[in-house]
Amino acid sequence: MSNKIDLTVKKDRLERAVKRAKEQNIIIPTFAQMKNPALIPDKVKNDLKGVGLWDIAPRNLFRITWHNEPVVKGGGFGGVNYLELPSSLTGIKARIIVLVGKWFPTGAHKVGAAFGCLVPRLVTGQFDPTSQKAVWPSTGNFCRGGAYDSKLLACESIAILPEGMSKERFDWLAKVSGEVIATPGSESNVKEIFDKCWELRKSGQDLMIFNQFEEYGNYLWHYEVTGHAMEEVLKKVMGPKDQYRGMASATGSAGTIASGDYMKQVFPTSKIVASEALQCPTLLENGFGSHRIEGIGDKHVPWIHNSKNTDMVVAIDDEAVVNLSRLFNEPEGRKYLAKKGVPEAIISQLDLLGFSGISNVLSAIKFAKYYELGETDIVLTILTDSMELYGSRLVEMHQEFGEYSTSDAAEHFARYLMGQSIDNLTELTYADRRKIHNLKYFTWVEQQGKEYQEIMDMWYEQDYWTAVQKQANEIDELINEFNDRVGLL
Repeated sequence: MSNKIDLTVKKDRLERAVKRAKEQNIIIPTFAQMKNPALIPDKVKNDLKGVGLWDIAPRNLFRITWHNEPVVKGGGFGGVNYLELPSSLTGIKARIIVLVGKWFPTGAHKVGAAFGCLVPRLVTGQFDPTSQKAVWPSTGNFCRGGAYDSKLLACESIAILPEGMSKERFDWLAKVSGEVIATPGSESNVKEIFDKCWELRKSGQDLMIFNQFEEYGNYLWHYEVTGHAMEEVLKKVMGPKDQYRGMASATGSAGTIASGDYMKQVFPTSKIVASEALQCPTLLENGFGSHRIEGIGDKHVPWIHNSKNTDMVVAIDDEAVVNLSRLFNEPEGRKYLAKKGVPEAIISQLDLLGFSGISNVLSAIKFAKYYELGETDIVLTILTDSMELYGSRLVEMHQEFGEYSTSDAAEHFARYLMGQSIDNLTELTYADRRKIHNLKYFTWVEQQGKEYQEIMDMWYEQDYWTAVQKQANEIDELINEFNDRVGLL
Protein backbone atom coordinates (compact mmCIF):
# COMPACT_ATOMS: atom_id res chain seq x y z
CA MET A 1 0.00 0.00 0.00
CA SER A 2 1.38 3.44 -0.95
CA ASN A 3 -1.33 5.44 0.77
CA LYS A 4 0.87 6.98 3.46
CA ILE A 5 2.53 10.36 2.96
CA ASP A 6 6.15 9.67 2.05
CA LEU A 7 8.32 11.07 4.88
CA THR A 8 11.72 9.91 3.56
CA VAL A 9 14.35 12.57 4.38
CA LYS A 10 16.61 13.88 1.58
CA LYS A 11 19.52 15.47 3.44
CA ASP A 12 21.11 17.70 0.76
CA ARG A 13 17.81 19.27 -0.23
CA LEU A 14 16.82 19.63 3.41
CA GLU A 15 19.99 21.65 4.08
CA ARG A 16 18.98 24.08 1.33
CA ALA A 17 15.40 24.30 2.62
CA VAL A 18 16.65 25.09 6.16
CA LYS A 19 19.01 27.77 4.81
CA ARG A 20 16.20 29.37 2.78
CA ALA A 21 13.86 29.38 5.83
CA LYS A 22 16.56 31.05 7.94
CA GLU A 23 17.12 33.74 5.29
CA GLN A 24 13.38 34.40 4.91
CA ASN A 25 12.51 34.38 8.64
CA ILE A 26 10.22 31.34 8.30
CA ILE A 27 8.87 29.33 11.24
CA ILE A 28 6.43 26.51 10.41
CA PRO A 29 3.42 25.67 12.62
CA THR A 30 2.65 22.10 13.64
CA PHE A 31 -0.68 20.31 13.21
CA ALA A 32 -0.98 20.47 17.02
CA GLN A 33 -0.69 24.28 16.94
CA MET A 34 -3.23 24.60 14.12
CA LYS A 35 -5.69 22.54 16.21
CA ASN A 36 -4.88 24.42 19.42
CA PRO A 37 -3.36 27.90 19.02
CA ALA A 38 -2.68 28.05 22.78
CA LEU A 39 0.45 26.06 21.85
CA ILE A 40 1.74 28.83 19.52
CA PRO A 41 4.84 30.60 20.97
CA ASP A 42 4.29 34.11 22.40
CA LYS A 43 7.00 35.43 20.07
CA VAL A 44 4.86 34.46 17.08
CA LYS A 45 1.68 35.93 18.60
CA ASN A 46 3.50 39.23 19.17
CA ASP A 47 4.77 39.27 15.59
CA LEU A 48 1.19 38.80 14.32
CA LYS A 49 -0.11 41.94 16.07
CA GLY A 50 0.99 44.07 13.11
CA VAL A 51 0.10 41.63 10.32
CA GLY A 52 -3.02 41.69 8.12
CA LEU A 53 -4.91 38.44 7.55
CA TRP A 54 -4.10 38.34 3.81
CA ASP A 55 -0.59 39.82 4.07
CA ILE A 56 2.26 37.96 2.39
CA ALA A 57 4.07 37.52 5.70
CA PRO A 58 5.68 34.25 6.88
CA ARG A 59 4.04 34.51 10.33
CA ASN A 60 0.64 34.13 8.67
CA LEU A 61 1.43 30.42 8.39
CA PHE A 62 0.26 30.36 12.02
CA ARG A 63 -3.11 31.75 10.92
CA ILE A 64 -3.82 28.55 9.00
CA THR A 65 -6.36 27.59 11.67
CA TRP A 66 -10.12 27.73 12.31
CA HIS A 67 -9.37 29.76 15.47
CA ASN A 68 -8.48 33.20 14.06
CA GLU A 69 -10.03 36.25 15.65
CA PRO A 70 -12.47 37.44 12.95
CA VAL A 71 -10.70 40.71 12.12
CA VAL A 72 -8.83 41.85 9.03
CA LYS A 73 -5.60 42.87 10.77
CA GLY A 74 -3.63 42.13 13.90
CA GLY A 75 -6.02 39.54 15.34
CA GLY A 76 -5.14 36.90 17.88
CA PHE A 77 -6.76 33.51 18.41
CA GLY A 78 -9.99 32.38 20.05
CA GLY A 79 -12.62 29.69 19.63
CA VAL A 80 -13.53 28.17 16.26
CA ASN A 81 -15.50 30.61 14.07
CA TYR A 82 -19.02 29.27 13.53
CA LEU A 83 -22.67 30.28 13.10
CA GLU A 84 -25.91 28.54 14.00
CA LEU A 85 -28.56 29.04 11.33
CA PRO A 86 -32.10 29.56 12.69
CA SER A 87 -35.21 27.66 11.60
CA SER A 88 -36.59 30.91 10.16
CA LEU A 89 -33.86 30.64 7.50
CA THR A 90 -33.54 26.86 7.04
CA GLY A 91 -37.20 25.86 7.32
CA ILE A 92 -36.38 22.87 9.54
CA LYS A 93 -36.33 22.16 13.28
CA ALA A 94 -32.86 20.57 13.35
CA ARG A 95 -29.91 22.72 14.40
CA ILE A 96 -27.58 23.47 11.46
CA ILE A 97 -24.19 24.76 12.55
CA VAL A 98 -21.64 26.03 10.04
CA LEU A 99 -17.90 26.48 10.46
CA VAL A 100 -16.79 29.78 8.88
CA GLY A 101 -13.90 29.66 6.38
CA LYS A 102 -13.64 33.38 5.61
CA TRP A 103 -11.19 34.04 8.46
CA PHE A 104 -8.34 32.05 6.97
CA PRO A 105 -5.61 33.87 5.04
CA THR A 106 -6.86 34.10 1.40
CA GLY A 107 -10.43 34.00 2.76
CA ALA A 108 -10.81 30.25 2.21
CA HIS A 109 -9.95 27.11 4.19
CA LYS A 110 -8.13 25.50 1.23
CA VAL A 111 -4.97 27.29 2.37
CA GLY A 112 -4.85 24.57 5.07
CA ALA A 113 -5.22 21.71 2.60
CA ALA A 114 -2.36 23.16 0.54
CA PHE A 115 -0.23 23.41 3.70
CA GLY A 116 -0.92 19.72 4.37
CA CYS A 117 0.44 18.86 0.92
CA LEU A 118 3.51 21.13 0.75
CA VAL A 119 4.96 21.17 4.27
CA PRO A 120 5.66 17.41 4.68
CA ARG A 121 7.67 17.58 1.42
CA LEU A 122 9.50 20.70 2.57
CA VAL A 123 10.53 19.50 6.04
CA THR A 124 11.78 16.16 4.65
CA GLY A 125 13.84 17.85 1.92
CA GLN A 126 11.82 16.15 -0.83
CA PHE A 127 10.83 19.59 -2.11
CA ASP A 128 13.68 22.05 -2.69
CA PRO A 129 12.39 25.65 -2.49
CA THR A 130 15.61 26.98 -4.01
CA SER A 131 15.25 25.15 -7.32
CA GLN A 132 11.79 23.60 -7.71
CA LYS A 133 8.43 25.14 -8.54
CA ALA A 134 5.29 23.99 -6.71
CA VAL A 135 2.41 23.33 -9.12
CA TRP A 136 -1.14 23.73 -7.80
CA PRO A 137 -3.86 22.24 -10.05
CA SER A 138 -7.28 23.31 -8.84
CA THR A 139 -10.81 24.45 -9.60
CA GLY A 140 -10.23 27.62 -7.60
CA ASN A 141 -9.38 28.01 -3.93
CA PHE A 142 -6.76 25.26 -3.64
CA CYS A 143 -4.42 26.89 -6.16
CA ARG A 144 -4.94 30.22 -4.37
CA GLY A 145 -4.02 28.56 -1.06
CA GLY A 146 -1.07 26.80 -2.67
CA ALA A 147 0.26 29.96 -4.30
CA TYR A 148 -0.12 31.80 -0.98
CA ASP A 149 1.61 29.08 1.06
CA SER A 150 4.38 28.93 -1.55
CA LYS A 151 4.93 32.69 -1.27
CA LEU A 152 5.03 32.50 2.54
CA LEU A 153 7.51 29.60 2.32
CA ALA A 154 9.65 31.48 -0.24
CA CYS A 155 9.23 29.13 -3.20
CA GLU A 156 8.05 29.60 -6.78
CA SER A 157 4.56 28.45 -7.76
CA ILE A 158 2.41 27.72 -10.81
CA ALA A 159 -1.38 27.96 -10.32
CA ILE A 160 -3.71 26.05 -12.65
CA LEU A 161 -7.48 26.68 -12.73
CA PRO A 162 -10.32 26.68 -15.30
CA GLU A 163 -10.72 29.88 -17.33
CA GLY A 164 -14.40 30.11 -16.29
CA MET A 165 -13.69 30.72 -12.59
CA SER A 166 -14.51 34.07 -10.93
CA LYS A 167 -12.57 37.22 -11.83
CA GLU A 168 -11.61 37.72 -8.16
CA ARG A 169 -9.57 34.51 -8.17
CA PHE A 170 -7.59 35.46 -11.27
CA ASP A 171 -6.98 39.06 -10.17
CA TRP A 172 -5.55 37.93 -6.84
CA LEU A 173 -3.46 35.09 -8.30
CA ALA A 174 -1.84 37.49 -10.80
CA LYS A 175 -0.21 39.24 -7.81
CA VAL A 176 0.80 36.16 -5.81
CA SER A 177 1.59 33.22 -8.10
CA GLY A 178 4.70 33.10 -10.30
CA GLU A 179 2.60 31.83 -13.20
CA VAL A 180 -1.15 31.36 -13.73
CA ILE A 181 -2.43 28.84 -16.29
CA ALA A 182 -6.13 29.00 -17.30
CA THR A 183 -7.38 25.68 -18.67
CA PRO A 184 -10.47 25.27 -20.91
CA GLY A 185 -13.94 25.13 -19.36
CA SER A 186 -15.30 25.83 -15.90
CA GLU A 187 -15.88 24.15 -12.56
CA SER A 188 -16.47 20.63 -13.87
CA ASN A 189 -13.55 20.52 -16.31
CA VAL A 190 -11.10 18.70 -14.04
CA LYS A 191 -9.61 16.38 -16.69
CA GLU A 192 -8.32 19.42 -18.59
CA ILE A 193 -6.40 20.41 -15.42
CA PHE A 194 -4.93 16.90 -15.14
CA ASP A 195 -3.94 17.04 -18.85
CA LYS A 196 -2.06 20.30 -18.22
CA CYS A 197 -0.19 18.60 -15.34
CA TRP A 198 1.00 15.83 -17.70
CA GLU A 199 2.11 18.47 -20.17
CA LEU A 200 4.15 20.20 -17.44
CA ARG A 201 5.67 16.90 -16.29
CA LYS A 202 7.00 16.35 -19.82
CA SER A 203 8.31 19.92 -20.15
CA GLY A 204 11.65 19.20 -18.47
CA GLN A 205 11.15 21.86 -15.76
CA ASP A 206 12.04 21.02 -12.14
CA LEU A 207 8.51 20.81 -10.71
CA MET A 208 6.56 19.14 -7.93
CA ILE A 209 2.85 18.78 -8.66
CA PHE A 210 0.51 18.90 -5.67
CA ASN A 211 -2.71 17.44 -7.05
CA GLN A 212 -5.29 17.96 -4.30
CA PHE A 213 -7.52 15.19 -5.69
CA GLU A 214 -4.87 12.54 -4.92
CA GLU A 215 -2.73 14.11 -2.16
CA TYR A 216 -3.07 12.47 1.26
CA GLY A 217 -1.81 15.69 2.84
CA ASN A 218 -5.16 17.25 1.83
CA TYR A 219 -7.05 14.35 3.45
CA LEU A 220 -4.88 14.44 6.60
CA TRP A 221 -5.09 18.20 7.16
CA HIS A 222 -8.89 18.11 7.13
CA TYR A 223 -9.16 14.88 9.11
CA GLU A 224 -6.92 16.28 11.82
CA VAL A 225 -7.51 20.06 11.85
CA THR A 226 -11.06 20.51 10.50
CA GLY A 227 -12.20 17.34 12.31
CA HIS A 228 -10.99 18.62 15.69
CA ALA A 229 -12.51 22.06 14.98
CA MET A 230 -15.89 20.37 14.38
CA GLU A 231 -15.60 18.44 17.61
CA GLU A 232 -14.73 21.62 19.51
CA VAL A 233 -17.77 23.48 18.15
CA LEU A 234 -20.01 20.54 18.92
CA LYS A 235 -18.84 20.36 22.55
CA LYS A 236 -19.59 24.07 22.89
CA VAL A 237 -23.14 24.02 21.46
CA MET A 238 -24.40 20.59 22.50
CA GLY A 239 -27.00 20.45 25.27
CA PRO A 240 -27.57 17.36 27.45
CA LYS A 241 -30.40 16.11 25.18
CA ASP A 242 -28.78 17.02 21.86
CA GLN A 243 -27.45 14.46 19.40
CA TYR A 244 -24.88 14.95 16.66
CA ARG A 245 -26.36 13.39 13.52
CA GLY A 246 -23.74 14.03 10.87
CA MET A 247 -21.90 16.39 8.57
CA ALA A 248 -22.53 17.45 4.98
CA SER A 249 -19.85 18.52 2.52
CA ALA A 250 -19.43 18.86 -1.21
CA THR A 251 -17.00 16.21 -2.37
CA GLY A 252 -14.81 18.64 -4.34
CA SER A 253 -11.33 17.20 -3.91
CA ALA A 254 -12.59 15.03 -0.96
CA GLY A 255 -10.44 16.95 1.52
CA THR A 256 -13.09 18.65 3.66
CA ILE A 257 -15.25 15.53 3.82
CA ALA A 258 -12.32 13.71 5.52
CA SER A 259 -13.29 15.62 8.69
CA GLY A 260 -16.37 13.40 8.69
CA ASP A 261 -14.09 10.36 9.06
CA TYR A 262 -12.72 11.88 12.27
CA MET A 263 -16.19 12.78 13.56
CA LYS A 264 -17.51 9.30 12.83
CA GLN A 265 -14.73 7.80 14.94
CA VAL A 266 -15.73 10.08 17.84
CA PHE A 267 -19.50 9.69 17.19
CA PRO A 268 -19.91 6.23 15.56
CA THR A 269 -23.63 6.62 14.74
CA SER A 270 -23.11 9.89 12.83
CA LYS A 271 -23.47 10.14 9.05
CA ILE A 272 -21.31 11.58 6.27
CA VAL A 273 -23.22 13.30 3.45
CA ALA A 274 -21.41 13.93 0.16
CA SER A 275 -22.94 16.55 -2.10
CA GLU A 276 -22.42 17.66 -5.68
CA ALA A 277 -24.12 19.77 -8.35
CA LEU A 278 -27.35 18.42 -9.86
CA GLN A 279 -26.08 19.61 -13.26
CA CYS A 280 -23.12 17.21 -12.95
CA PRO A 281 -24.36 14.25 -10.83
CA THR A 282 -21.29 12.01 -10.94
CA LEU A 283 -21.78 10.19 -7.62
CA LEU A 284 -25.57 10.20 -7.79
CA GLU A 285 -25.99 8.73 -11.26
CA ASN A 286 -22.54 8.46 -12.90
CA GLY A 287 -23.49 11.66 -14.69
CA PHE A 288 -21.61 14.55 -16.24
CA GLY A 289 -22.23 18.15 -17.25
CA SER A 290 -21.29 21.70 -16.34
CA HIS A 291 -22.40 23.77 -13.35
CA ARG A 292 -21.91 27.06 -11.49
CA ILE A 293 -21.17 26.00 -7.89
CA GLU A 294 -17.57 27.18 -7.92
CA GLY A 295 -15.15 25.23 -5.75
CA ILE A 296 -16.55 21.68 -6.00
CA GLY A 297 -14.96 20.23 -9.20
CA ASP A 298 -16.27 16.90 -10.43
CA LYS A 299 -16.88 14.46 -13.35
CA HIS A 300 -14.64 12.04 -11.48
CA VAL A 301 -14.29 10.53 -7.99
CA PRO A 302 -11.25 11.94 -6.15
CA TRP A 303 -8.59 9.35 -5.30
CA ILE A 304 -8.67 10.41 -1.63
CA HIS A 305 -12.47 10.11 -1.22
CA ASN A 306 -13.16 7.41 1.37
CA SER A 307 -16.36 6.26 -0.35
CA LYS A 308 -16.65 3.23 1.93
CA ASN A 309 -17.38 5.64 4.79
CA THR A 310 -19.93 7.80 2.92
CA ASP A 311 -23.59 7.38 3.92
CA MET A 312 -25.54 9.61 1.56
CA VAL A 313 -25.16 11.46 -1.74
CA VAL A 314 -27.12 14.65 -2.37
CA ALA A 315 -27.25 16.75 -5.55
CA ILE A 316 -27.93 20.49 -5.34
CA ASP A 317 -29.39 22.54 -8.19
CA ASP A 318 -26.96 25.35 -9.10
CA GLU A 319 -30.04 27.55 -9.78
CA ALA A 320 -30.74 27.37 -6.04
CA VAL A 321 -27.20 28.42 -5.17
CA VAL A 322 -26.88 31.41 -7.49
CA ASN A 323 -30.36 32.71 -6.66
CA LEU A 324 -29.85 32.34 -2.91
CA SER A 325 -26.58 34.26 -3.24
CA ARG A 326 -28.74 37.17 -4.42
CA LEU A 327 -31.37 36.66 -1.70
CA PHE A 328 -28.63 36.69 0.96
CA ASN A 329 -26.70 39.69 -0.36
CA GLU A 330 -29.01 42.07 -2.26
CA PRO A 331 -30.74 44.82 -0.18
CA GLU A 332 -34.27 43.69 -1.19
CA GLY A 333 -33.40 40.08 -0.36
CA ARG A 334 -32.18 41.01 3.10
CA LYS A 335 -35.25 43.17 3.75
CA TYR A 336 -37.48 40.23 2.82
CA LEU A 337 -35.59 37.86 5.13
CA ALA A 338 -36.08 40.32 8.01
CA LYS A 339 -39.82 40.38 7.20
CA LYS A 340 -39.86 36.57 7.42
CA GLY A 341 -38.38 36.68 10.93
CA VAL A 342 -34.73 35.93 10.26
CA PRO A 343 -32.73 37.74 13.01
CA GLU A 344 -30.72 40.77 11.91
CA ALA A 345 -27.61 39.28 13.56
CA ILE A 346 -27.80 36.40 11.05
CA ILE A 347 -28.82 38.49 8.02
CA SER A 348 -25.81 40.76 8.48
CA GLN A 349 -23.51 37.73 8.30
CA LEU A 350 -25.00 35.95 5.27
CA ASP A 351 -22.11 37.19 3.13
CA LEU A 352 -20.05 34.56 4.99
CA LEU A 353 -21.69 31.99 2.68
CA GLY A 354 -19.92 31.64 -0.67
CA PHE A 355 -21.38 29.49 -3.45
CA SER A 356 -20.13 26.15 -2.11
CA GLY A 357 -21.14 27.21 1.43
CA ILE A 358 -24.74 27.81 0.27
CA SER A 359 -24.67 24.41 -1.45
CA ASN A 360 -23.39 22.75 1.75
CA VAL A 361 -26.18 24.31 3.81
CA LEU A 362 -28.83 23.08 1.33
CA SER A 363 -27.26 19.60 1.54
CA ALA A 364 -27.55 19.71 5.34
CA ILE A 365 -31.23 20.74 5.04
CA LYS A 366 -31.98 17.83 2.68
CA PHE A 367 -30.21 15.40 5.04
CA ALA A 368 -32.23 16.70 8.01
CA LYS A 369 -35.52 16.46 6.10
CA TYR A 370 -34.80 12.93 4.87
CA TYR A 371 -34.13 11.65 8.41
CA GLU A 372 -36.93 13.82 9.90
CA LEU A 373 -34.51 15.38 12.38
CA GLY A 374 -35.89 17.46 15.23
CA GLU A 375 -34.80 20.31 17.46
CA THR A 376 -32.38 18.21 19.54
CA ASP A 377 -30.52 17.02 16.40
CA ILE A 378 -27.37 18.77 15.20
CA VAL A 379 -25.95 18.78 11.66
CA LEU A 380 -22.57 20.34 10.88
CA THR A 381 -21.31 21.76 7.64
CA ILE A 382 -18.62 24.09 6.29
CA LEU A 383 -18.57 27.53 4.71
CA THR A 384 -15.40 27.02 2.68
CA ASP A 385 -15.18 30.67 1.61
CA SER A 386 -17.37 33.80 1.50
CA MET A 387 -19.08 36.13 -1.01
CA GLU A 388 -15.87 38.19 -1.01
CA LEU A 389 -14.74 35.83 -3.80
CA TYR A 390 -17.96 36.14 -5.84
CA GLY A 391 -18.74 39.87 -5.96
CA SER A 392 -18.27 39.89 -9.74
CA ARG A 393 -20.93 37.17 -10.05
CA LEU A 394 -23.52 39.44 -8.38
CA VAL A 395 -22.61 42.21 -10.86
CA GLU A 396 -23.01 39.76 -13.76
CA MET A 397 -26.43 38.66 -12.48
CA HIS A 398 -27.50 42.32 -12.17
CA GLN A 399 -26.54 42.88 -15.79
CA GLU A 400 -28.31 39.73 -16.98
CA PHE A 401 -31.47 39.73 -14.85
CA GLY A 402 -31.83 43.36 -13.72
CA GLU A 403 -32.60 44.67 -10.25
CA TYR A 404 -33.39 42.17 -7.50
CA SER A 405 -36.99 42.71 -6.38
CA THR A 406 -39.16 41.76 -3.41
CA SER A 407 -41.03 39.28 -5.61
CA ASP A 408 -37.69 37.66 -6.61
CA ALA A 409 -36.83 37.37 -2.92
CA ALA A 410 -40.24 35.83 -2.07
CA GLU A 411 -39.92 33.29 -4.87
CA HIS A 412 -36.37 32.26 -3.98
CA PHE A 413 -37.07 32.05 -0.25
CA ALA A 414 -40.16 29.87 -0.81
CA ARG A 415 -38.69 27.67 -3.50
CA TYR A 416 -35.08 27.13 -2.45
CA LEU A 417 -35.22 27.36 1.36
CA MET A 418 -38.71 26.54 2.63
CA GLY A 419 -39.40 24.29 -0.38
CA GLN A 420 -36.16 22.31 -0.27
CA SER A 421 -37.16 18.66 -0.72
CA ILE A 422 -35.62 15.20 -0.50
CA ASP A 423 -35.38 14.71 -4.26
CA ASN A 424 -32.00 14.04 -5.93
CA LEU A 425 -30.71 12.14 -2.90
CA THR A 426 -29.60 8.56 -2.25
CA GLU A 427 -28.94 6.78 1.05
CA LEU A 428 -26.01 4.54 0.14
CA THR A 429 -26.00 0.78 0.52
CA TYR A 430 -22.74 -1.19 0.66
CA ALA A 431 -23.12 -1.89 -3.08
CA ASP A 432 -23.72 1.82 -3.82
CA ARG A 433 -20.52 2.75 -2.01
CA ARG A 434 -18.60 0.15 -3.99
CA LYS A 435 -20.01 1.52 -7.27
CA ILE A 436 -18.68 4.99 -6.37
CA HIS A 437 -15.31 3.50 -5.44
CA ASN A 438 -15.15 1.54 -8.70
CA LEU A 439 -15.57 4.76 -10.71
CA LYS A 440 -12.07 5.77 -9.51
CA TYR A 441 -10.58 3.11 -11.78
CA PHE A 442 -11.32 4.99 -15.01
CA THR A 443 -9.75 8.29 -13.92
CA TRP A 444 -6.93 7.11 -11.71
CA VAL A 445 -5.72 3.75 -13.01
CA GLU A 446 -6.48 4.16 -16.73
CA GLN A 447 -5.67 7.87 -17.10
CA GLN A 448 -3.42 8.93 -14.21
CA GLY A 449 -1.17 5.89 -13.78
CA LYS A 450 -2.23 4.64 -10.33
CA GLU A 451 -1.62 0.97 -9.51
CA TYR A 452 -4.48 -1.52 -9.88
CA GLN A 453 -3.43 -3.19 -6.61
CA GLU A 454 -3.79 0.05 -4.71
CA ILE A 455 -7.37 0.63 -5.79
CA MET A 456 -8.09 -2.87 -4.49
CA ASP A 457 -6.24 -2.21 -1.20
CA MET A 458 -8.18 1.04 -0.76
CA TRP A 459 -11.43 -0.91 -0.66
CA TYR A 460 -10.43 -4.16 1.05
CA GLU A 461 -7.61 -3.27 3.50
CA GLN A 462 -9.06 -2.23 6.87
CA ASP A 463 -6.13 0.00 7.86
CA TYR A 464 -5.84 1.81 4.51
CA TRP A 465 -7.28 5.13 5.78
CA THR A 466 -6.16 4.87 9.41
CA ALA A 467 -2.53 4.56 8.27
CA VAL A 468 -2.51 8.12 6.93
CA GLN A 469 -4.62 9.40 9.86
CA LYS A 470 -1.83 8.40 12.24
CA GLN A 471 0.87 10.46 10.48
CA ALA A 472 0.18 13.90 12.00
CA ASN A 473 2.43 13.36 15.05
CA GLU A 474 5.29 12.10 12.88
CA ILE A 475 4.98 15.17 10.62
CA ASP A 476 4.92 17.44 13.70
CA GLU A 477 8.19 15.91 14.89
CA LEU A 478 9.76 16.67 11.50
CA ILE A 479 8.41 20.26 11.62
CA ASN A 480 9.87 20.78 15.11
CA GLU A 481 13.25 19.41 13.98
CA PHE A 482 13.16 21.72 10.96
CA ASN A 483 12.31 24.76 13.12
CA ASP A 484 15.11 23.84 15.56
CA ARG A 485 17.62 23.77 12.68
CA VAL A 486 16.36 27.09 11.37
CA GLY A 487 16.92 28.48 14.88
CA LEU A 488 14.42 31.37 14.92
CA LEU A 489 12.56 30.13 18.03
